[in-house]
Amino acid sequence: MTEKKTKGLVILAIGSIPLIMTLGNSMLIPILPKMETELGITAFQASLTITIFSITAAISIPILGYMSDRFSRKSIIVPALIVYGVGGLLAGVAAAWFNNSYMWIMVGRALQGIGAAGTTPIAMALTGDLFKGGSQSKVLGIVEASNGFGKVISPIVGSLLALLVWYGPFWGFPVFVLISVLLTVFFVKEKKKKKEAPPLGKYAKGLLSVFKHEGRWLFTAYLAGATCLFTLFGILFYLSDTLETEYNIDGVLKGSILAIPLLFMMITSFATGSKIGKDLKRMKKLIVFGFLLMTASFATLTFFEKLWPFIAVLVVSSIGTGLVLPCLNSLITGSVGAARRGFVTSLYGSVRFLGVAAGPPIFESLMNWSRTGMFLATAGLTLLVGLLSFLLIHVKNQKGSKEEDSSEAHTLFKKLQLTTE
Repeated sequence: MTEKKTKGLVILAIGSIPLIMTLGNSMLIPILPKMETELGITAFQASLTITIFSITAAISIPILGYMSDRFSRKSIIVPALIVYGVGGLLAGVAAAWFNNSYMWIMVGRALQGIGAAGTTPIAMALTGDLFKGGSQSKVLGIVEASNGFGKVISPIVGSLLALLVWYGPFWGFPVFVLISVLLTVFFVKEKKKKKEAPPLGKYAKGLLSVFKHEGRWLFTAYLAGATCLFTLFGILFYLSDTLETEYNIDGVLKGSILAIPLLFMMITSFATGSKIGKDLKRMKKLIVFGFLLMTASFATLTFFEKLWPFIAVLVVSSIGTGLVLPCLNSLITGSVGAARRGFVTSLYGSVRFLGVAAGPPIFESLMNWSRTGMFLATAGLTLLVGLLSFLLIHVKNQKGSKEEDSSEAHTLFKKLQLTTE
């Protein structure tokens, strides 16, 4: 097998991991109203099936991130995917045959959240281990595009599976997981560690050094990532509810409409990851510009109530999100060497999941309060985060040597490398 083909299969395997994670929430968005009817629960209770997945993931991610640094990425990713599949299977079985099915569905979703903790954040750390320089940014762009692709297809796939039976999406999870597990097992080959992982005390001391030197911009980047996912899933929840209650649109057509803004986000993510390379100043500019696009879109949505003009304006915010996320991925993944990369990227994954968890319930409350207020508050949030990104993310491009590029401890921030490795 040629080197190019081997590299392509590795990228395919890595790209399948965030796609599987994305299915965990997006595939259920179209069936939430049906779940309310079938189980006799409120809209808030239905939204909690998204929230519990994200909260358990957010809590578990730092633990699995540390374990991936101590052992290996692959030894965490594969079992995590299996737990994810088992959680989906439990939720499907509960919906089909259990009396108190809602409680068991929540248990299954919690299990899925634990499994999801070992997917995208660890895949980002794995990408940082296996690829360097411009290739790293490009593959991280593919990872984010895969994440976006999962969001594009999952409402449609969820709607198709729900045509068989409303809880069909739960049964789909184990099937998709099996494909990703096989790809990861057979095609991802990790480099052997040249030295043993540091003990917990030394590891924690190194992390404190990371956040002492770069904490201001790192936490701003974390906030930016959480904001992108919070607004994305909040707006999707609002749109899903509006399509059913105001337009009587459900099923595959509903899933296809939900996929439109996500498609633009996916395309933008892929293009952004392919073009940014190691240009840190360009990354910062795109982050700020992306938040300005999101702000303009959310503020303008207050004037549009008809469906297709609304979707057209919403697409602008999706393009903004597609500009921001790949840049954040590259900044955060490149900010620390391999020894602690798993934890730093995992913490980023945690706050992203918290953003997802907060989106549906908060937007459900805002919908009941005021439609105009909901969009203006969202625009105010994205404007604030864009301003913080402009003020607090300080970058300076490094002119690294070829030797530095190939270094195992290579980071985008030489100062940080010297003080933490």
